[in-house]
Amino acid sequence: MPHSYIKRILDARIYDLAVETPLDPAPLLCEKTGNNIYLKREDLQPVFSFKVRGAYNKLLQLPHSLRERGVIAASAGNHAQGLAYSAKHLSVPATIVMPQTTPTIKVEAVKRHGANVVLHGDTYDEASIFAKKLVDEKGLTYIAPYDDGDVIAGQGTVAVELLRQHSKPIDAVFIPVGGGGLCAGMAAYIKYVRPGIKVFAVEPEDAACLDAAMRAGKRVTLPQVGIFADGVAVAQIGEETFRVIKDSIDGVITVSTDEICAAIKDIFEDTRSIAEPAGACALAGLKKYAAQEGCSDQTLIAVHSGANTNFDRLRYISERTEIGERREAILAVTIPEKPGAYLKFCELLGKRNITEFNYRYSDNAQAMIFVGLQISPHNDDKSQLINKLTEHGYDVTDMTDNEMAKLHIRHLVGGHAPDYLQTEMVYRFEFPERPGALLKFLTLFADRWNITLFHYRNHGSAYGRVLLGLQADKEDKPALEASLEALNYSYWEETDNPAYDAFLAKLKGG
Repeated sequence: MPHSYIKRILDARIYDLAVETPLDPAPLLCEKTGNNIYLKREDLQPVFSFKVRGAYNKLLQLPHSLRERGVIAASAGNHAQGLAYSAKHLSVPATIVMPQTTPTIKVEAVKRHGANVVLHGDTYDEASIFAKKLVDEKGLTYIAPYDDGDVIAGQGTVAVELLRQHSKPIDAVFIPVGGGGLCAGMAAYIKYVRPGIKVFAVEPEDAACLDAAMRAGKRVTLPQVGIFADGVAVAQIGEETFRVIKDSIDGVITVSTDEICAAIKDIFEDTRSIAEPAGACALAGLKKYAAQEGCSDQTLIAVHSGANTNFDRLRYISERTEIGERREAILAVTIPEKPGAYLKFCELLGKRNITEFNYRYSDNAQAMIFVGLQISPHNDDKSQLINKLTEHGYDVTDMTDNEMAKLHIRHLVGGHAPDYLQTEMVYRFEFPERPGALLKFLTLFADRWNITLFHYRNHGSAYGRVLLGLQADKEDKPALEASLEALNYSYWEETDNPAYDAFLAKLKGG
């Protein structure tokens, strides 16, 4: 039962290395949400994440004979840093297997802590399989990142501090979930000591392995996992962690990439700390909960779990923040192609700030514009805006939640397919961002299909993104998609996407 962890958590003697982190109020968030918001600042650990707690506690429990032979782990970064830092403190040889897609800042940090780094595979799961192979070959002890009792107990010390630091009533605590070690340890302790506190697990929509397990009543493996929030990008919740979590939480909240980006901005504005995506996940869930429940004057606490992110990823985060806060609408609007049409359109918008405006002449009757507009996140402002434009005779398509539009079309607006292009199929891809990945991708199409559209964008994330048009028709689709499956990259067909139809497809009747 989860309460069996209480003694193990209280017995964790980790504070000669880990630090007790503060529970800081977030005044701007309090004002914005009408609630009392606090952040548990695990970004202030020596390795900038909570992972040092569990890793160090695990090493302390190992017999000296096993420590001398060395330890090994697979990690996307934060567990790696926590273990490397802990191993150095105890003079234990450490090997860390990391996916080749791991942000550079995390790889270099692990090396600085003295561990031997091995880069293998594109995902955590591939790295984990390889690490366990090395266990057999070299006689090392595998240190699991989350699915281990000593690791879970170490992470549970976050909850011990939190409840001691805030002895007054707490309505809810929000905890990020990847494999589940932090959530299992914290939820077990909170529910045992103060069962009236609601505990919510928060995970990205595209890596919601706990949500899937809770719905199924058992652990399931996701067919694919988005890795924007790489610290919680896990395909299957841990076995032991799920056993504990399923009886200890009040629900699972899933959040979008845009909502995570907005939470990163909120944390920065209140603390001047730049959270990594996984680090802001819990706050994104807190904000979503507060908005959906309409709660006010409640005490809500989110774990800021880490601050290890690549600096060049910030441009992407900044771009998506306004949408995540519901402060920007992305619209495709058809206006007459005649003098004065733009002026009339802008006058209708009034003093509303235009954040983006893209257009290229392609037809003498109508103009299709791609426009970003600042909106209020309250009072259903976007719907009112769209209704106003529609009432004045404009054809409007809402693209605020259209991934293709946000990732590619806004950078490609400028021309439809020519009349002589009879057929075209369009796909959107994500592939591991590493040397040779783009070449491998392009090689597949070199001699089989003519490329009619190509947009590649690397914004500092672990995955490259491509929008691809091919001169192909429906009859080619089975052979084409068979080749795409062989690449083993995530992809989506976008031929029928309204953003493509509005700005890039062959004009109707052309």
